Amino acid sequence: MLAIQALAFLAADPERLNRFLELTGLGVDEIRAAASEPHFLAAVLDHIAGYEPLLRDFVAETDIDPLSIAPARAALGSKNWEREVP
Repeated sequence: MLAIQALAFLAADPERLNRFLELTGLGVDEIRAAASEPHFLAAVLDHIAGYEPLLRDFVAETDIDPLSIAPARAALGSKNWEREVP
């Protein structure tokens, strides 16, 4: 659930979303399918946790304890997500 909130947080701001899309290589139309994959959701949490200003904005906007991100990330698995290229 936390990862879905993180994805919604990114999607709510075009600048944040565009940066995430550029880093992942995804298009807007591909997010819905990717969002059903636990490793993609883990990548969303990695993205937010990996950039302190973004993390601060996320916890301020959602009132989520930043210490809850690492356990949520761990629960999604350790395999890294990679975009499938057709």
